[in-house]
Amino acid sequence: MKDGSSRRRARRIAIGAAVVLALAGMNGPALYRFGSEQYHEYKINRPEYKAENGKWDIVEFPEKYRLNTIHAALLHTGKILLIAGSGNNQDNFDAKKFDTRIWDPVKKTIKKVPTPADLFCTGHTQLPNGNLLIAGGTKRYEKLKGDITKAGGLMVVHNENPDEPITLPAGTRFSGKENGKTFVSKDPVVVERAKKVFDKATGKFLRNEPGLGRIYVEAQKSGAKYETGTQDNYRVQGLSGADARNTYGIAQKLALDKKDFQGIKDAYEFDPVAEKYIKVDPMNEARWYPTLTTLSDGKILSLSGLDEIGQLVPGKNEVYDPKTKKWTYTDGVRQFPTYPAISLMQNGKLFYSGANAGYGPDDVGRDPGIWDLETNKFKKVKGMSDPKLLETAGTVLLPPAQDEKYMVIGGGGVGESKLSSKKTRIIDLLADNPKFTDGPEMEKGTRYPQYSILPDDDVLVSGGSEDYRGRGDTNILQARMYDSKTNEFTRVADPLVGRNYHSGSILLPDGRVMFFGSDSLYADKANTKPGKFEQRVEIYTPPYLFQGSRPTLSGGPKTIERGESAAFTSKHSSSIKSARLIRPSASTHVTDVDQRSIALDFEKTKDGIEVTVPKSRNLVESGWYMLFVTDDQGTPSKAQWVKIP
Repeated sequence: MKDGSSRRRARRIAIGAAVVLALAGMNGPALYRFGSEQYHEYKINRPEYKAENGKWDIVEFPEKYRLNTIHAALLHTGKILLIAGSGNNQDNFDAKKFDTRIWDPVKKTIKKVPTPADLFCTGHTQLPNGNLLIAGGTKRYEKLKGDITKAGGLMVVHNENPDEPITLPAGTRFSGKENGKTFVSKDPVVVERAKKVFDKATGKFLRNEPGLGRIYVEAQKSGAKYETGTQDNYRVQGLSGADARNTYGIAQKLALDKKDFQGIKDAYEFDPVAEKYIKVDPMNEARWYPTLTTLSDGKILSLSGLDEIGQLVPGKNEVYDPKTKKWTYTDGVRQFPTYPAISLMQNGKLFYSGANAGYGPDDVGRDPGIWDLETNKFKKVKGMSDPKLLETAGTVLLPPAQDEKYMVIGGGGVGESKLSSKKTRIIDLLADNPKFTDGPEMEKGTRYPQYSILPDDDVLVSGGSEDYRGRGDTNILQARMYDSKTNEFTRVADPLVGRNYHSGSILLPDGRVMFFGSDSLYADKANTKPGKFEQRVEIYTPPYLFQGSRPTLSGGPKTIERGESAAFTSKHSSSIKSARLIRPSASTHVTDVDQRSIALDFEKTKDGIEVTVPKSRNLVESGWYMLFVTDDQGTPSKAQWVKIP
């Protein structure tokens, strides 16, 4: 069945019929005087309708507190971190107007937080101590062909000196040996010393392998006549003697072509208690659109992104140690498109779903598979339907996490393609030979779906658009619940706000779901009216919160070790059917690798329940979690925050 179980559909039809009959009985012909909009408002606010379909509400911040939310993360204080950086606004970037807010959805307060760099299109993940690691961002905005006046591009600087590195300052001039044209570097670069290569059998010295540095250069003057068409060697002006002999540049075409966004190396930890950014050591590579994901030892892997010259980082991945706050390269090289959906498996390997947010060659690093980071071996997995439509797809670890089943939702073609997929694809990584099989389809091809794991093990899938960035007025005002037990979708209440690029969703500690962002390219079907960033926040209250009373949960320790048990108080212990640890989200660009819902064994006690945390570090990553219990009606408690050290 494509769209819902027969039981829930029949119930919804019955409720709708009851509403119509009741209205007819009360008002008779007056029913037909209702305008369609008024009747819709009446219907969606009926208790019976909300109990079956849930309810959407828009949160309008005061104008002075509104922002272009690009990134959002739930903090263990219960507050939401909203990051805009420059908010995809060139004027903000030029004025160094970078924005971050802290929103308290309970107290309904919001405040500004000083933002140290342009964290637009950064990467982020939850750390074991409860801080949020944030790395990368924007160094320069893209420039389209026609807006560029000076020819430019990548210069690879070579250093053949095996004894020491060389530093070239910003403003260094490079003169072409063949073309005679001069280009100027925009930033400083450190070029490591050459590596001596020896014959493994005899130990005989063979050659020096040059150290390499990458730098963006542009012509001294404007105009097409300063473009180059072929590769050339470049002399570095200002050097003499051995430095002049050992150091040179090589560049391919330097032109007036489009120049992509450029990344930064900056990294920060955001402290939820102090509510401020704390600068840590920068990454080795600049990254714009990177993914950060947790490894078996609790360190954080940073991968992909566009570098400081706007090119895809050439497979150089690196790891952050929360204890030393330092970054080190991983062994081996492996390249992925930007914002790749990669997360830790229970065996310590990494699963890559193939979903990504766009930048990168269409034939490099796009196949889904299982990656052994230690050996750098990558095993592709088969069965993916619509394999060419994985950009802007969503990826979720289906609950409970112990089952290790992933769903890939929708997606579209590479770049600004009009193509989009209706498919969902599911893979069981615990199978002997894992492969994708199709799950239930959506009604429309869907890019940028938002998705949130709920405490009752359903997954809420909402929004998105049929075309690139909602082009052609193609936002999808639909929401569904996915039941992982029956492998079925059920339509629920429609969202009020369309959401596509730069949008996401966050499960709140009270069991509701927050939706943020959206960045339509155009605002009309004819694609003539420029789009406007969606600053409204929307809250979805699921049906389970309209079922009557909810179970209580209180007391208990704030810290639980893996493998240990902890007692919590509940006045409704007799009705409790499940307990879940849910890791708080950190969401951006259809990427939220932090989401996971872990089933807990539990025993009922006189005063409540006693839960036991699984022993696996790869399953239960260190950090703060929301502990929910759910009763026999599927209604969850409010969350208790617990820390797993």
